[in-house]
Amino acid sequence: MASEARHTDPRIKEIVLKIKDLRKKKGYKSYETFAIDHDLDRKQYWRVENGSNIALSTLLRILDVHGLSISDFFREV
Repeated sequence: MASEARHTDPRIKEIVLKIKDLRKKKGYKSYETFAIDHDLDRKQYWRVENGSNIALSTLLRILDVHGLSISDFFREV
């Protein structure tokens, strides 16, 4: 039940889509290649792109890779 709620929350979907879009704008078709190239744990990054709960430190690391501040990221979400 909890995982179903996670996937139906539109806010989480927006965040996930934004993160996927940022990856694709960098030219990466694969989450796996992106994670490896940026020294991110592949499994953890897969979870991020699939809407799992993540640590704030993980989100901050992803934002650093993209050169985004927290406010810039959430401004468009």
